[in-house]
Amino acid sequence: MKLQDKVAVITGGARGLGQAMAELFAAEGAKVVAADMGDMGYSCEGVEGYALNVTDVEGCQALVNYVVEKYGKIDILVNNAGITRDALTRKMTDDMWNLVIDVNLKGVFNLTRFVGPVMQEQGQGSIINISSVVGEFGNIGQANYAATKAGVIGMTKSWAKEFAMKGAQVRVNAISPGYTMTDILKTVPQELLDKFAKQTMLGRLAQPEEIAKAALFLASDDASYITGHNLSVNGGMRL
Repeated sequence: MKLQDKVAVITGGARGLGQAMAELFAAEGAKVVAADMGDMGYSCEGVEGYALNVTDVEGCQALVNYVVEKYGKIDILVNNAGITRDALTRKMTDDMWNLVIDVNLKGVFNLTRFVGPVMQEQGQGSIINISSVVGEFGNIGQANYAATKAGVIGMTKSWAKEFAMKGAQVRVNAISPGYTMTDILKTVPQELLDKFAKQTMLGRLAQPEEIAKAALFLASDDASYITGHNLSVNGGMRL
């Protein structure tokens, strides 16, 4: 029970990677608030759904107020909510660019701007930002997505310094998953999935549970001396 009596907030927690993390954290003893625009596609003891659009600043503040009032603290924040709107740069519209920036980059800022000070006041906490292998190495047709995920790594390193000021044991880390078998990949042709798998040293794509276990490590006291780090969980993939 690595997260016994911990309180965790996970965005994008209704399905996919967010669901895998929420279920694993709950199994390890945490009370989890899974925030998402969509309906919860599962039921799990210890996991509570919460309707949230991370681009809504007032909504993010309301979520933090709700969790602190109900549970008295926030020990863990996982900024997982994200979208893609892929196109070659010459074909990318302003709407495609702006929406991805608003959700994947500004959305991470919107929630952390309220949770970080709460954790500083508590004197401890763990923030985990979900980046991507695309944020590390780029990808054709994903300039908007790559920009946001690279930006998330930059914010991670900045917040690791900022929220630890005055001795607070607030750790901020990122995880950069490789291609992971969630719903977002169901629209990708099988030949492309096979190509991605061959680009890894392990010869396969990740399962959501494998990324969730990395998040569990960073959320737990096992990672008590790790902060400002980007953990690549990609099977040795190079794009």
